[in-house]
Parts: sequence; C-alpha cells; structure tokens
Amino acid sequence: MASTELRVKELLKERGWTTKVLAEKTGMSESYLTHIKNGTRRWNEDALRKISQAFSLDPVNLFVARGAVLAGSAQKAIQEVEEASVELKVRKIPVMGGIPSYPSAYNNEIMQVTTGYKEIFVPVLNESAEGLFCLAVETNTMAPRFVKGDRIIITPTNTIESGQIAAVEYQSDKMRKAIVSVNFADDFILLESVSHKQPPVALVKGKDHFRVIGRVIRRYQNF
Repeated sequence: MASTELRVKELLKERGWTTKVLAEKTGMSESYLTHIKNGTRRWNEDALRKISQAFSLDPVNLFVARGAVLAGSAQKAIQEVEEASVELKVRKIPVMGGIPSYPSAYNNEIMQVTTGYKEIFVPVLNESAEGLFCLAVETNTMAPRFVKGDRIIITPTNTIESGQIAAVEYQSDKMRKAIVSVNFADDFILLESVSHKQPPVALVKGKDHFRVIGRVIRRYQNF
C-alpha cells in the first residue's frame, strides 16, 4: 500500500501553529495529533475531516507532498487517497492549458493533447459534474489571485451569480475566452480582471456576445 502519511508537520510550520493550536481548532487531543504529525499512528475519517477543516483545505491536499498536485505526480496522490481506508469520492480531473468552449469528456481530452498536458490530472473530492476540468495557470497575468503554476478547477455551467469568478467567452474588439469576475447590472455585464490590472469590460445585455463556460470552484496552489 502507498504511504498515506498526512502533511500535518509541513502545514503547521507554514501556518506558524503548534500542535496545541491545532488541537484547539480540531477538538482532538494533542498527543493523538502528535502521532499523526510524526506518522506513528493512523488517522481515521473523522480525524481527516477535522484536520482538513482546521487548515481550510480539501482533504485530498493533506496527502499531497510538496508540488505533487502538479504534472505526473498527481497520479501518486490519487492512488494514496484511493488506497486509504476511508470512503472518499475521488475523481481524476484533466489538466489543460486552455479553456474549452464546450467542456465535455471528449473536448477536454482534445484540449489536453493540443495544449501539451496529455494524461496529466489532478485529484478532486466529491465533485460529480460532467465536463469538470482544470486550467493550468502558465503566466502571472492573473496574479495575485492566481499565479504561475496554480491549477484552477472549473465546473461547467451557463449560470452564475454576480461577483463570482468564471471562465467566459465574450466579444469586445474580438472573441475572447478568459477567467474574470462577473458582475450583472440592469443593462450591462461588467467583466473585471482578477488581477485588477486591466480596465473592466462593459458588455450590453442582449447585444454584445457573452457566454458563461464554467464557474471557478477551487484553486490548487503550487506549494
């Protein structure tokens, strides 16, 4: 069986927490957490849930070694979770270097290949939407919200709420696809850059082309 040791020690160091702080946040005993931190005792489903909530992380990120959510190492992270003695619904989500116009299993595979990410995946938990995909952030043009090396999980949908971040297709001077913050007014749709470095784009409802491709639901950081 692959190792299922958790990244508790690393995360405590990153947050500047002691084991006592984590114990207070989880309601678990400090001695038990020390065993989990040192890999001398197995965790259970309840412990996994409480620790992930304390760190505000998806449980699957507790298994991922530094940088392991990237490229081929994602497969190892998936196997570790799948082999663990806990019922977690894990899916492999395709990574790609562009936004597909109409996400689907077939279109996502094509986008993977054409953008140089063939057979590269990231793991996600408890997501069942068809066509779910992961956009690889290849530049820092969306910093500080998203930086080079990040992975953005997007769920296909054609409806979002004002203020949400989404993958959209729109036309101003030319047809574009982008990750933006979308805000709705009575007569306009305002698209704001997530970096706030570009001026917003105002589209006229019913006149200018605008289509939601998917909503951003998660970010995997390149630790």
